[in-house]
Amino acid sequence: MPVSHNPLKQKIEFVKGVGEARALLLKKELGVGSIEDLINIFPFRYDDRSVFVLLKDVRGGDSVQIKGTLISLNKVKGRGRTRLTGMFKDPSGLIELTWFQGAKWIADTLKLNHEYILFGKVNVYRGKRTIPHPEMELASKAEKQSAFLPVYASTEALTKKNVGMRTRRNIVQNIFNILRPEHFPEVLPAKVMDKLKLCTPYQAYRWIHFPQNETERSHAANRLKFEELFFLQLRILQVKKQREQKLKGIVFSQVGNYFNRFYKEKLPFELTGAQKRVVKEIRADMGSNIQMNRLLQGDVGSGKTIVALMSMLIALDNGYQACLLAPTEILAQQHFQSITESLKGLGLHIAFLSGSVKGKTRKELFRFLKDGHIHILIGTHAILEDPVQFKKLGLAVTDEQHRFGVAQRAKLWLKNKDVPPHILVMTATPIPRTLAMTTYGDLDVSVIDELPPGRKPVKTLHKTEADRMRIIKFMKEEIAAGHQIYIVYPLIEESATLDLENLQQGYEELLNYFPLEDYKIAVVHGRMKAADKDMEMQRFAAGRAQIMVATTVIEVGVNVPNASIMIIENAARFGLSQLHQLRGRVGRGAEQSYCILMTKSTGLTHYARERIKTMCRTNNGFEIAEVDMKLRGPGDLEGTQQSGVLELKIANIASDAKIMQTARHFALEILSEDADLDSPEYIKTKAHLDKIKHRSQSWGRIS
Repeated sequence: MPVSHNPLKQKIEFVKGVGEARALLLKKELGVGSIEDLINIFPFRYDDRSVFVLLKDVRGGDSVQIKGTLISLNKVKGRGRTRLTGMFKDPSGLIELTWFQGAKWIADTLKLNHEYILFGKVNVYRGKRTIPHPEMELASKAEKQSAFLPVYASTEALTKKNVGMRTRRNIVQNIFNILRPEHFPEVLPAKVMDKLKLCTPYQAYRWIHFPQNETERSHAANRLKFEELFFLQLRILQVKKQREQKLKGIVFSQVGNYFNRFYKEKLPFELTGAQKRVVKEIRADMGSNIQMNRLLQGDVGSGKTIVALMSMLIALDNGYQACLLAPTEILAQQHFQSITESLKGLGLHIAFLSGSVKGKTRKELFRFLKDGHIHILIGTHAILEDPVQFKKLGLAVTDEQHRFGVAQRAKLWLKNKDVPPHILVMTATPIPRTLAMTTYGDLDVSVIDELPPGRKPVKTLHKTEADRMRIIKFMKEEIAAGHQIYIVYPLIEESATLDLENLQQGYEELLNYFPLEDYKIAVVHGRMKAADKDMEMQRFAAGRAQIMVATTVIEVGVNVPNASIMIIENAARFGLSQLHQLRGRVGRGAEQSYCILMTKSTGLTHYARERIKTMCRTNNGFEIAEVDMKLRGPGDLEGTQQSGVLELKIANIASDAKIMQTARHFALEILSEDADLDSPEYIKTKAHLDKIKHRSQSWGRIS
């Protein structure tokens, strides 16, 4: 291997056991170019090689280690390829071994009637046990086996090219034969190391790959997880601190006529304690000299829009304009109508802008907006376009923020020439606390965690096809009582064609029980033109249809207080947060509402059962979000894929919440003492943070 002051930077091809061809393969399959890259791919589990089992005790699905003799090998010609089979014997019985790739090489390597140590996973096919592609080592050459042999994520191409698990382990072992403690400089501050008694980086890397016992593995994992989350928090919090120092906000010093008149004369109900608390937090932000960047979380129906409206009125009281962005035209229209109605009589001009506003109307709107005649602009992504210019934009609100990309949200900052507007982002998708600390860690977070009084929790029931007739009877009773019903079908394998067929079939079956001469049914799906979709939704919202048959396009949609039943067909196909969002479409009036989850009576996966059980057990969006994150992992939750924050190698947001909180505590403590990390004790920490920033080059989370 070429000499280098730091072997971590060496190209992987110079490692013993790699070479040029394997290096190219590792680069293509794993994105690995250097030694540092490879040792940063951590094992996802460990095989226990200290225990041997007898063949008589093995069952399908077991990963086993057996000591025995290879007594036969046969090449079996099949269509297009030759496979290799063998018989393996120990004192208690026999088992068949199978190799589908590399038959010639394996046949030449293995020796008949020799004792081997075999490791593999047992399959059962038509009652017959086999072990495909076992790892085998001559017993005479095998060293005492460690209880912890690392298992790495692999690919089909690596296995085909004989870069299997044993080869990967050997390569990593060869790497550690040349690495020394001095090759791993300490990047954590001394005070953190002292307080937490963490192992050194060299120990952490060596022990995570080749631990001798559980203590070593645990120390290594804790160190690496903490380091990863600590630098993640440093990145996020430093951006926030620097923004607060450098970016001055518009100071809204007064709460005046518009706010007070609305509060005293127009508010249709008393605010909940949670709403009052959040309004107070927003007022404090906007009254300070710092630009507000606040995330407002609250379940469907918790009253986020009223809070946003009152925040906009504070901007208006101080001589500024406000805007509200929604992800769909129908939701933007709904906001426009409800806000216009709420502010009637206050002498305010509220305008609506979307792609469908064209020609003279559009030009006039742009002129009125620029001269300050329009106080509040409500609309879709169209607001972000360059021709849209405000006279003085003081507050920008985005609804269902995960539907807006980071670059799109950044455009809001440019709508004011001198000082960026205050930003309030709303979401009805509850985000677990630990996830909010990462994905939205540079935003201040407000939570509306109580529903307005008089709202009855939606009753959620799990039913199967056997209950269909009882459900039809219940639907007819609810319609007779003057209520409306949603029936939602899932997207099938993301195919709009199958999706439509599925919905069409359901609709036709429904007509057997609800004929069109007696009942009015609205139909909405993703392949309809926007105008037709809006017309059908408005028909349902206005009460001119008793049933709406739809795909998930209604997840974020019109507010229909009269809808009391949500029936979700094939509910097992939906994610938890989606089920929760759909359930939020009902229960908006004073009547008792129901959400009925329809599934097959058998064949549900473990995850599907957990989702259904959780929905029936609780209406708490934050509890549901925690379960969802545990079931799916943080990277799959809405809004996190685009954030660029969650590229974690070893830490897990769901299971490492305590480590996350500790990391955030130390990051806050250090940055409050030295925001730029310029003091001598943080030199190495700062250098490592700069390296991470350079590597990720991600946007700030909101701007």
